[in-house]
Amino acid sequence: MEATRERAGAGPGVRHYPAALTAGVRGLTLALLALAGSITLFVLSVVSIALIPVGVGVFATPAVLKLVRMHAGQRRLLAARWSSARIPAAYRPFPRDLRRGVTGQVEQCVHLLKDPATWRDLQWLLVDMTAGAVVALLGPALLLQGVFGLLVAGGLWIPLVAVEDPFWYTFVPVGGWGTAVLAALVATALLTIGIKAGPTLVNTHFRIVGGALDPHGQEKLEQRIDRLTETRHDALDSSAAELRRIERDLHDGAQARLVAMGMNLGTVEALIEKDPAQAKEMLARARESSAEALTELRDLVRGIHPPVLAERGLGDAVRALALRLPVPTEVDVELPGRADAPVESAAYFAVSEALTNAVKHAGADRIWVDMMYGEDSLRIAVTDNGRGGAVIGAGSGLSGVERRLGTFDGVLAVSSPEGGPTMVTMEIPCELF
Repeated sequence: MEATRERAGAGPGVRHYPAALTAGVRGLTLALLALAGSITLFVLSVVSIALIPVGVGVFATPAVLKLVRMHAGQRRLLAARWSSARIPAAYRPFPRDLRRGVTGQVEQCVHLLKDPATWRDLQWLLVDMTAGAVVALLGPALLLQGVFGLLVAGGLWIPLVAVEDPFWYTFVPVGGWGTAVLAALVATALLTIGIKAGPTLVNTHFRIVGGALDPHGQEKLEQRIDRLTETRHDALDSSAAELRRIERDLHDGAQARLVAMGMNLGTVEALIEKDPAQAKEMLARARESSAEALTELRDLVRGIHPPVLAERGLGDAVRALALRLPVPTEVDVELPGRADAPVESAAYFAVSEALTNAVKHAGADRIWVDMMYGEDSLRIAVTDNGRGGAVIGAGSGLSGVERRLGTFDGVLAVSSPEGGPTMVTMEIPCELF
């Protein structure tokens, strides 16, 4: 696209304008999230934790801390979409035997407060509403100040000076056309800095976020060991469940049809001389049974490892999957190569589950799938314009996707506010060949 603009005669500086405008909007969005969201959640967190001794905080703290985690998860999602930063979510999983009622509420509160990631989140809220907000706001502030300065130099100084003489624009006292020209030079400098530095400031904001949220040192190593142990058990459980499913499908489907077909053929042997018409009819039934058994075997094989995935790769396999959906689906693939077969299989079935959820539960009428590779990771985003409300929880399809990706040290992030849209982002560290 940039080469097209150059051939059309646009100068090099023109190409910076869309990127600068995008960076300005993103910086303003991040600043608003930091000043409104982070300050509010930090105050609520401090108040709820302080009220734990009197009992009220036991019920309020888990709800508030979950909101904090959602807020941090949204920032991780924006980091993945707007920059190359990858900020993993290293929360301890909730106990599966968590009880209900007051006892379960106390256990939940204690579990959250013992999780080091909770205190990192609170520390990040402090950083986000101070340094993070300043860095994010600096880019759009430079752009707006530069534009305002050009307006002042263009004649806006006349009514301003009528109210305040001289009118100070930054460090320039504007009182006539001479000083207005000087203000224009300062405004041009600010605008140039804002255009050049805007994307860098957004990336710097996410580096600050990553520095506060990402665990370090011994803690990171311990979490890595815990995660590998957990994903190993999940992988074993998933493999056992998959084997049981395959065995059940074979026993109840293709095997039963093949047995029935064998019995029909035995009957045909007995009837072929006595009653050729009935024998011919039974042969037709046997042929139908063989076709149905072959279809079931193909479906079973497709459920284990789709042939198109093995032959043509992840991109074409997802495109073929999208063509079978009843909802219009756009697939954008930017993969310079192929990953290992287990990684492709995990990514394929993760996308399949996300698409199934969008069709069955979201009520979406449009779905977008984006796949790309960068920073030694395969990144996939499945977005729909449905009703939203998707969560990662026990028993949900997304929790199964999270376990499947966790086997490869992958991460899953879900942004799904009520009313939509829903964006499911997956990232799997891997190499392409």
